[in-house]
Amino acid sequence: MASTTSPAPSSGATPTAAPSTTKDPITLLSTILRLTEERIIPLTSAGVSSGSKVFGAAILSRSSLRPLSVSTNNERESPLLHGEINCIQQYFTLPLAATPEETDQEGYRIPTKDTIFFATHEPCSLCLSGITWAGFNEFYYLFTYEDSRDLFAIPYDIEILEEVFRVKAPGDDEKTLRERPLYNRRNKFFTGRSLLELLDEATEVGEEEKEKWRKEIKRVKELYDGLSKTYQEGKTKGVESASVWK
Repeated sequence: MASTTSPAPSSGATPTAAPSTTKDPITLLSTILRLTEERIIPLTSAGVSSGSKVFGAAILSRSSLRPLSVSTNNERESPLLHGEINCIQQYFTLPLAATPEETDQEGYRIPTKDTIFFATHEPCSLCLSGITWAGFNEFYYLFTYEDSRDLFAIPYDIEILEEVFRVKAPGDDEKTLRERPLYNRRNKFFTGRSLLELLDEATEVGEEEKEKWRKEIKRVKELYDGLSKTYQEGKTKGVESASVWK
């Protein structure tokens, strides 16, 4: 701050990123916010109390938007078990759905191309790779990298992308280098966008309705204030964690 499996992209594959949206934006937004409040936050609350970060994730059926796997960060056990990676790991331990009834039931796995991935916080470089290699082609997030840095005092998502992956091109100076995106949010493997960007795609609703949903996004974000405080207090007290970057 997861039988037969869906194949990871290979050098011979030609994956295609998801279209603009696969459900109407308001239905998808409402589902994700409710899932965050009712399922992810309770898991995260227990996690931060034991030294893990505030990051959670879920995998939803694209057709029904039912949650198939819900998880949170478990860096107390391993520095690699970010919320997204933990969710993916748990998902791939599930049995493959064998009947139409099982396809939309939690506890069964379907091909990742038939799912939507949600991360509470914009995925770091590790989690972007996990999402890509697992074949998820559409993901959303509640908090941006800047939120993770400024609201949660966790700057490493940005710093690792800048220090490890951002390479100066001929003609770049420090200013133009800093202005370049940290990664491609729309590419042949996936399309990633924030919930506010998803709301912007709801062209069928008026500005008054959009403002209502902006306030709801803000309300759910504020539910993380107490979780962040617990995590930061744990760091101060030296709560045990396998994470190197806290």
